Amino acid sequence: MRISKLTTHVVGTAWRTLTYVQVHTDEGLTGVGEARMLNHTDALLGYLAEAEHNHIAGSDPFDIEDLVHRMKYRDYGRAGEVVMSGIACVETACWDIVGKALGQPVWRLMGGKVRDRIMAYANGWYRVDRTPDAFHDAARVVVERGYRALKVDPFGAGRFELDHAETMRSVSLVEAVRDAVGPAAEVFIEMHGRFSPATAIRLAGLLEPYDPGWIEEPCPPENHKALAKVAAHTRLPIATGERIHDRIEFRELFELQAADIIQPDTAACGGIAETRKLAATAETHYVLVAPHNVGGPVQTAANLHLGACTPNFKIQEHFNDFADVEIKKIAPGVPDVVDGYFALPTAPGLGVELDLDALAEFSAERAGLDLFAEDWHLRGAGR
Repeated sequence: MRISKLTTHVVGTAWRTLTYVQVHTDEGLTGVGEARMLNHTDALLGYLAEAEHNHIAGSDPFDIEDLVHRMKYRDYGRAGEVVMSGIACVETACWDIVGKALGQPVWRLMGGKVRDRIMAYANGWYRVDRTPDAFHDAARVVVERGYRALKVDPFGAGRFELDHAETMRSVSLVEAVRDAVGPAAEVFIEMHGRFSPATAIRLAGLLEPYDPGWIEEPCPPENHKALAKVAAHTRLPIATGERIHDRIEFRELFELQAADIIQPDTAACGGIAETRKLAATAETHYVLVAPHNVGGPVQTAANLHLGACTPNFKIQEHFNDFADVEIKKIAPGVPDVVDGYFALPTAPGLGVELDLDALAEFSAERAGLDLFAEDWHLRGAGR
């Protein structure tokens, strides 16, 4: 069996652009991968066109390690977000092909399950006015939907510092969310790399009474020592990693003991097996894994296979029950979240199939999102 070609399909919504990649073989099997590139979709498509010629066409889809190694290193330049996302799309699609060829779900091919279900947390649910009442009502909908965990960025367009009024407003939103979901639900606080270490430490102290499960990316991601400073001055768990695109670059993070939970994005970090290798390294440092997932059904499926076979897997992020719900019809097959958990996929491969007719109903127009703009959290709601 050999890879004969790639086809790409771009889906635009009000706030995200998703790229679906089909890897076709000369024996008729087709696999699918997915990436979400924030404002760099055309760069991804350009890279994939070159990589198809240079590395992918003619390769055996079973030889995933060799293909990933060639795509990452044979071009000699250092692989960053675009290249690692392109690799992830192709790598994931190859696992899909191998699973279909062998009649097995991907998680069985990666060591088998270590759990029977995967806990989920909701994101994208707070596309409402930044008031305590609005956040309270929106959070209630999440728990009524069955989720036992959710994440929120309450900080508006904050950057490096917040004035006193914005600080108190942000804390009041977290207080409202905690009141809405009760003491048993997990509340994760997203910071989107907004703050200086001093500001992040101060905010962590103010948020501590609301018992967040973690504070996420409190500082910009380029400086791990700044993050270590925050970690040394708060009792709250630290989560980070969605903007680190090579598992090797997590090394300093582990050495500094700057994070308790890492959040690699399987669609931007080289794919399922690359992330599984990273998770194994994290396990040796007693660090948990909670993959970043702002993708649609294909990336969600890939993460469920990773979660099924990864001992230190904590929880899975999920947008698609609250933002762009219709995106799920593009690739049916992902289990629904029931009582806060995904069931394991059981169909061969990833367990999803790309529906090109459903995909054609979406615009291919590129979406833009600036997380430092006013009202970014609305993510196009009502527009």
